[in-house]
Amino acid sequence: MSDEYMRKYGIKMSLSTWGNFRRRRGLDRRIVRNDDLIPWHVREEHRWVYPVTMLRVEARRRAGMPISTDDQHRLDSWKAMLEEEDAVVHYDPDTEDGFFYVPREPQDTDLIRRTESKTTLRPAADRVVDGKTE
Repeated sequence: MSDEYMRKYGIKMSLSTWGNFRRRRGLDRRIVRNDDLIPWHVREEHRWVYPVTMLRVEARRRAGMPISTDDQHRLDSWKAMLEEEDAVVHYDPDTEDGFFYVPREPQDTDLIRRTESKTTLRPAADRVVDGKTE
């Protein structure tokens, strides 16, 4: 949108301008943030590995957002593998691979190994403070 605005009107607009516009107008985000499925601050080198990609697809599915047929097949296969292996996703940012499949433990109730606290820098939803969306 910023490029189109520049092309059409010759005005440079930052990406954050459009996020602020969306919030003020009460428009939904185009992307889904689910800090229950991805509670970690994921390092740049780990952002596109398969486990986190599948967690993003699952987040879209849970939010009722559309996902492609191919993504649905990949998600079904991936979740079946987790179930068959009785495993969950674990993230360790201080390792080369970052994401690992670890044996499910009694406290593991979803697709991931929960952390004691969320470290994500991107919250799951807009916060409302004093009646205004931030």
